[in-house]
Amino acid sequence: MGKKIATLITNMFEDVEYTSPAKDFKEAGHDVVTIEKEKGNEVTGKNNEATVTIDYGINDVNPSDFDALFIPGGFSPDQLRGDDRFVKFAKHFMDEKKPVFAICHGPQLLITAKALEGRDATGFKSIQVDMEYAGAKVVDKEVVVCQNQLVTSRQPDDIPAFNRESLNLLK
Repeated sequence: MGKKIATLITNMFEDVEYTSPAKDFKEAGHDVVTIEKEKGNEVTGKNNEATVTIDYGINDVNPSDFDALFIPGGFSPDQLRGDDRFVKFAKHFMDEKKPVFAICHGPQLLITAKALEGRDATGFKSIQVDMEYAGAKVVDKEVVVCQNQLVTSRQPDDIPAFNRESLNLLK
């Protein structure tokens, strides 16, 4: 039985950090649901390689209806964390110990949700100090799995490891 994965995404996401995991999740039988401000919005990656049509607006979803959370990187997480609705949505998954997959700048949303304290995690080099200030124990490696719940990676090169560990948690 496939899992329902909430994906918080907006313009300027890192194209391959969405497309590669989403493809692997779907091929494994999971449902990848995109969430932004408004249903039907089209969001474009920062490299103009991917355009995504949004499935649901943030006001139309309840985090309890999802099994896992996926946060692609790029400039998308930084924009989304300025909106408390997305922060609260992400915090739910951390509080409920549901799987969370955050790559590159993805952990920025978890920093704002104050959900990284005491967690082993990694992220893009430029946000690692921010993650430390948020209470995370930052490990500089391609993928970090914490408490069988949180999967984080640093950059596009880490995607194969990120996808592998994320899929392991969805089993």
